[in-house]
Amino acid sequence: MGLPQRTFFTVQEVAIRWDCSLDDLAGWAINGKPEVVMAIEPIQQNGTILSGLVVVPVVDILSMFRRWASGPQRRVIRRVRPIGQKDWVMIADPENHITVEPSDLLILASEVYEFEIAHGLAKRAADPGGAPSRYDWEGLYISQMVRLHEDGLPATQGEWVAEVQDWFAKTSPGREIPDESTIRRRLTPIWRALRETP
Repeated sequence: MGLPQRTFFTVQEVAIRWDCSLDDLAGWAINGKPEVVMAIEPIQQNGTILSGLVVVPVVDILSMFRRWASGPQRRVIRRVRPIGQKDWVMIADPENHITVEPSDLLILASEVYEFEIAHGLAKRAADPGGAPSRYDWEGLYISQMVRLHEDGLPATQGEWVAEVQDWFAKTSPGREIPDESTIRRRLTPIWRALRETP
């Protein structure tokens, strides 16, 4: 008996899964689908207790979704919306304002699958044995694990992106090389995780 279906994905996982940028994802969320959620500790607001997963107003933290990952990595939100409700709940007490980081932002799996069906992505996401990937990401990741193990993290993310472009140029002669924004989108979650590691 297999494990149950996932409950949620991080926004970084969804961007990689859909091969899109975080700011593309933010734009779709602002337009209504998919909803971005996060888990909050219980807070009391107007006699009601808010807790658990709530919808995040992406438009209020849009600077976190900049294409080149140059935006702030922490923002404060002053309103949330319980899942399934239409109205936002303002958080009046500054002590209850919620601090958000990119790793806090999630998309429910049901929203991911629904979006994939609506936009013809379902087969691509569900069938890794289908059409081959346009680029050799698996080969790249293996090469970069060896590189990081032997030489450590490059001094800057820009240097790492340039190294990856060079790797594609050397290993895929005559084939198209992913553009800088595509490479950066793949490397940014790894870069951030490694930089945060003590």
